[in-house]
Amino acid sequence: MQDQFRQILAAMGEDPTREGLLATPQRADEAWGYLTRGYRQDPAALLQSAIFEVEANHMVIVRDIEIYSLCEHHLLPFFGVCHIGYIPRGKVLGVSKLARLADLYARRLQVQERLTNQIARTIMDTLRPEGVGVIIEAQHLCMMMRGVEKQGSRMVTSAMLGSFHDSVATRNEFLHLSRHRSSE
Repeated sequence: MQDQFRQILAAMGEDPTREGLLATPQRADEAWGYLTRGYRQDPAALLQSAIFEVEANHMVIVRDIEIYSLCEHHLLPFFGVCHIGYIPRGKVLGVSKLARLADLYARRLQVQERLTNQIARTIMDTLRPEGVGVIIEAQHLCMMMRGVEKQGSRMVTSAMLGSFHDSVATRNEFLHLSRHRSSE
């Protein structure tokens, strides 16, 4: 991709041979490789090493998982937090795997709606829990830096599967606990 980055710099009116930009194509190539590493990761392989048999049927929630992604429409970042909850049916995931799963899908060109659904669907298909809920709250630089330039705006998406979709009480418990702060 280094040649393409040189061409982009030239197309913008920059001189890719000037001192400050000489190593930029290489650095940009490395950065984009890192920012899109989710394409080279397998969700099934990630989760298989951390599925544990447990007699548990209570809600498990990991909230405030930081996510960073790139909008597929403008190639600009969006970032925020992801809250994941599920009710196990004999199997649980190691807690760090939930954060790693969110990161795996976030490190692809995305729209927030798809990202939310991919996380929820993968957990549902892998664990077969009673239900799964995923909420993502994010700020999009494509809306903040260009276009309508609304710096305070946040997008909120949710995916509710199984009992989180079918039961108002389960969904409300998840929504309440994902917002609850220990200082409250």
